[in-house]
This record gives sequence, structure tokens and C-alpha cells, in this order.
Amino acid sequence: MTHDPRALRNAFGAFLTGVTVVTTHNPAGEPIGFTANSFTSVSLDPPLLLVCLAKTSRNFETMTRTAGFAVNILSEAQKEVSNTFARPVEDRFAAVEWRVGPHGSPVFADVSAWFDCSMHEVVDAGDHVILIGRVEGFEDSGKAGLGYARGGYFSPAQSDRALVGAPDMPQQIGAVAERDGSVLLVEDGKGGLRLPSSDLAAGDGVGSFFAYLSTLSGLPVEPGLVYSIYEDTGEKRQHVVYRAALGEGETSALPLFPIDALPLDRVADPATRGILKRYAQESSLGNFGVYVGNQEKGRVHAQVGRG
Repeated sequence: MTHDPRALRNAFGAFLTGVTVVTTHNPAGEPIGFTANSFTSVSLDPPLLLVCLAKTSRNFETMTRTAGFAVNILSEAQKEVSNTFARPVEDRFAAVEWRVGPHGSPVFADVSAWFDCSMHEVVDAGDHVILIGRVEGFEDSGKAGLGYARGGYFSPAQSDRALVGAPDMPQQIGAVAERDGSVLLVEDGKGGLRLPSSDLAAGDGVGSFFAYLSTLSGLPVEPGLVYSIYEDTGEKRQHVVYRAALGEGETSALPLFPIDALPLDRVADPATRGILKRYAQESSLGNFGVYVGNQEKGRVHAQVGRG
């Protein structure tokens, strides 16, 4: 069976990914790099990751013969870095601050995370090769990563409605806000608990919600990735739930509940219970996804990037 290559590429593009720049040095010692979103973790023991490279790439010979390479996961403020390394620019590295990593490949400043790897294996895969790297050093900055889907970028704390769509539907923004293995829950006014949330007023961006969350908790808040997007078909309302990290400081009177002992019996809303159950499961693995659907059924999409 044959497929139209463009249609197949568009279908592959429906998968939400992060954005990386893969780097190494050529035989002359010059840094080279290219933008890639075909990246994933492979193994913790041994620590392995992979990235795919087209056989038509001008970097093919260097990348398949190199002793190692680095993967730089771009942060949400680095769209231009992605664009620079996706184009045939003469001196791409002039556009970014970088240094030599512990295994010798270029690693970037201000990224979400970087991994400096030795070459573990090169696997032939049709019109691509799979570069499997063994992680020799890494750094996780805690910055939110840059997202990519269907040929366009999105950022986790995007302050408009383009990320989640449904411009004619009321939206409620919420967060699974965590600190030191515990999650913030608030009273629902009926003796139960719910996630902190607020309606998104006309003209507001999600930044206003995170400002509200900081005031509510009495703590600094670092916005994270989108965690759940669903439509409540009964309320005719779209819910967008983010992950968030609560900073240091004295908490307000609001309680924090341990992730491994969440009081789900006090959470009346089934959709919220489902979010919290999934969060507890994924926290134990350090591997989070994005739920898209309605309050009853949907799909969890894998999310490239830090857990």
C-alpha cells in the first residue's frame, strides 16, 4: 500500500512534541547543529535517548561518524533559536550562548534541559537513521519547554486562546500546583475539594490566572505545561488545566495534600478526580502526558520533555 508523503507527514505532525537542537563538532572541530523534534527518552538504566536524522541531511556523514552528540531541549522563549537551526544559516551558533558540555558537544544556555551523550548505536530506519545516545551528562533548568504541532509552535503558558481553541466557549483555567510532593487543593463551597481555578474573562490571558494562583497560595508560581484540555459537554465550558510549581515561602491557610495520599473521596467532580489520579500515577514515573477530550472520554498524548 502506498501513501501520499505530504498527507502522511501532516498526519505525523498531529503529534504534540517538544523542540530540540542536536549538536556536535565536525572533523574540523567546528560546532554543527540542527533542529529536531523526533526526540525521545529510551532507557534510564543505561541512560539512553534517541533522535532521528534524515539520510538527506547535510549533517548525515558527520552525525553518523561522531563519537557523541548533545540534545538541547529548547525553552518556550527560544523559537528563534529553533528557526535559526532549521535554516541553512552560515553561522548558526552566533545566535545562541553555548559552551562545551562534559562529553564535548555544544550545550546551550537558557534551555529547558540538555543532554551530552556518547554515541551508543546508529540504527538504519528507512529514509532516516536513529541516533541512540548514552547520556554522559545533563542539566535540567526547570524552564518550560517549547511545543510544536502541525507545523506551528506553542508555549505552555501561552497567553491567548490559540493553544486550546474554542474561542466561542467559556473557559475555566485550573492547575495541579505542586510543591515538595504535595498538591494544592481548595474548598469547593460544598464541603469538598477541587483544583484551584478561575474563569477566563474576555481579554484575559492565562497569566492572570497564575497571578491569582500566586495570591491565593501566598507563594511564587512557576507555570508548567498544559496537562488537560477538555470540554464539559453539560456545562458547555472548556477546562484547561496546567501543571505548576509552587515556590518557597510560608504557605497561606490553604492545605497541601501528599500526591500519594490524595483525598479523592472529597473530590466531587469526576473529571477532577481523574486528573488527580492520573497525576499521581504519572508523578511516580516522572512521565507526564496531555489529556484532550471531554469530561468522560478522551486521549492522553505523550509529552516530550522533562517530567
